Amino acid sequence: MIKPGQLVMLVSPKNKRYFRVLQPDEILNTNDGRLQMQTVMEQGFGGRVYTHLHRPYTVIKPTLYDLIKAVKRQTQIIYPKDIGYIILKLGVAPGSKIIEAGAGSGGLTTALAWFTGTHGRVYSYERREDFAALCRSNLEKIGLESRVELINQDIATGFAQKNVDALFLDVRTPWDYLEHIPSALAPGGPVGFLLPTVNQVSTLLSAMQERPFSSPEVLEIMVRHYKPVPERLRPQDRMVAHTGYLVFARLDAPYPKINHHAAPDGEQESEIC
Repeated sequence: MIKPGQLVMLVSPKNKRYFRVLQPDEILNTNDGRLQMQTVMEQGFGGRVYTHLHRPYTVIKPTLYDLIKAVKRQTQIIYPKDIGYIILKLGVAPGSKIIEAGAGSGGLTTALAWFTGTHGRVYSYERREDFAALCRSNLEKIGLESRVELINQDIATGFAQKNVDALFLDVRTPWDYLEHIPSALAPGGPVGFLLPTVNQVSTLLSAMQERPFSSPEVLEIMVRHYKPVPERLRPQDRMVAHTGYLVFARLDAPYPKINHHAAPDGEQESEIC
């Protein structure tokens, strides 16, 4: 039996998906009829429930992939193929504190909230009020809103947080905001960027050379799906290829100051302070 407050995915006969944080007294109205959430709870994951019009719905425990693909969007979201690498490169884990800027519809925000867990925190900056509201709505539908602090603010004024574990910028001109990163990110921490064109990547790399960043990495990720038919296995006719360039680096710690003292023999001695 599924407990109240758990997240479920209900799949219709036509593969339409509904996400619900279960409450026993709730009724879901669909084009196929009404579904009692109490019945869904009793049936459990993997089970089948029927609307009052006798249409079958399958009860599934959703994966993060399901949640990201179902995000209601007004903007282009970051694809799961890119999100997976971002999560690994940023070292996102339970308890992590992460800044992201450019929340958009909340695809990456959802993944960050998922992995930081109940003891972590995602600080998500979005300058457009309508996008911030959409991101908040998407998070509320799947019960992750408590893990995210949505900040409707332009990052041109900097970040309010200090010593966060990682930072990711999905904004049009990230080089304009590099000066604000050292005061927000812990020394040695990872920083990431998403950009659509090589021109922007070049500009960003040039700007990073003037700032305390090291170990730069630039890449793009492609995924090729195949038709799952044993007798004629071959690639799908269409492919989502280029979605964006990913750039990663580390924030250098401040260099220690060195005091030079004159040695008795006229040579200089150095002392690290």
